[in-house]
Amino acid sequence: MEDMDRAEGSVPEPGEDKQEAPLPLPPAFLEFLSENGLDPAVYSTAATIPRYIRLKPGMESQIAEIEGELKCGLEKVSWLPGFYTIPPQVQIAGTKAYQQGKIYGIDAASGAAILALDVRPGDHVLDLCAAPGAKLCMLADMLGSTGSLTGVDVAKHRLSACRTMLQKYSLGDRTRLFVADGTSFSILPVNSNLRRMEGLTDLEENGSTFSEWTSRRTWKDRQKAKKANATGSQHLLAPSEPELIYYGKHSGLVGLRKSDVLCPAVNDETCTSGYDKVLVDAECTHDGSIKHIQKFEFWGWKTLDRRVLDAERTDNLLQLQLPLLHGLLLKLVDTCIILAA
Repeated sequence: MEDMDRAEGSVPEPGEDKQEAPLPLPPAFLEFLSENGLDPAVYSTAATIPRYIRLKPGMESQIAEIEGELKCGLEKVSWLPGFYTIPPQVQIAGTKAYQQGKIYGIDAASGAAILALDVRPGDHVLDLCAAPGAKLCMLADMLGSTGSLTGVDVAKHRLSACRTMLQKYSLGDRTRLFVADGTSFSILPVNSNLRRMEGLTDLEENGSTFSEWTSRRTWKDRQKAKKANATGSQHLLAPSEPELIYYGKHSGLVGLRKSDVLCPAVNDETCTSGYDKVLVDAECTHDGSIKHIQKFEFWGWKTLDRRVLDAERTDNLLQLQLPLLHGLLLKLVDTCIILAA
C-alpha cells in the first residue's frame, strides 16, 4: 500500500498518465458545483498539485540519498514540519526509502489536523477513526517514548493494516488498537488508576492478565478466522464489544487485569482518567478533494451520484458524525478534539 491515506481500493495515482484535459464531469455534479458557486475548472488542476510525503524523524541526514532514489528533489513544506512535496507522478512504493520506513505517503491536510491537535509529551491520545494508519503513525512519532496512543476503527481488516504500518515503522511500542464502534467506544487510556497485577497470586493464571503481545494466534482465534473466511465475513464491521488486536510492549497493558482494561468507563472516571487529545477523521463526502473526484475516472462516473451527491447518503454521514462527537463529549471531558473530516 503506497499511500497510507489513499481511499477506497487501488487506483492509479493522479498524474501517472499525464492527463491534462479537463475531467468529463457528469451533469449532476456540474449542477452541484454551480449551485455552490464553484468553478468546475479547479478539478482539472490535479496534475499540477504536488504529492506530499513525510520524513521519519531522524532521517534528515539522508535526504540527498532519498532524493536519489526518488529521482527528484524534496521541497520542504515551511508550515508543516517534516513534510515535503514531490512531483505528483513520482511513485514511492518501489523505493528503499519507503520500504525501509524512512518516508511516509500522507496528505498535507492530514498532517495539518495532527499539528492542530498540539500533542505534548505524556499525552494520552485517541485516534477514533484510525485506518488506514498514516495519521496514527505521525501521532506515535510525536509522542515518542511518552504517553499512550489508542487507535480505534470499525473495520478489522483496515485496522490490521494500521498494525502492519506501526510494526513497519517501529512505532507500536506504546500503542493499542481496538476494533470497535467509535460512537460507543469508552475504554479509558492506561494510567495510574488501573492497578498493576504483577506479582499478585490471587488471580487465575489462564489469561487473566495481559502478557506480552505476540502475532501468534491461539487455536480458538485460528478457528474463528477460518470460519469467517469460509462464510465470507472476514470484512464484517466491528463486533458489539471492542476487540483488542494489538498492544505494544510499553503500552501499559502488560501485567494488567483484562477485566480492568476492557471495562467501559464510568462518568466519574473520565474526570481524572480520560484522553488528553482526540482525533476524529470521520467519513465525509470527499467532494472538496480534487484528487478524490479525479479518481472517479477509474471508478466510473456513474458511481459519483451514489457516493457524493446522494442526499440520503449525505444525511447518513451526518448521522454518523454527530454520534461520534456526542459520545466523545459525554465520555471524554477536558479534552482537545480535532474533527478532520
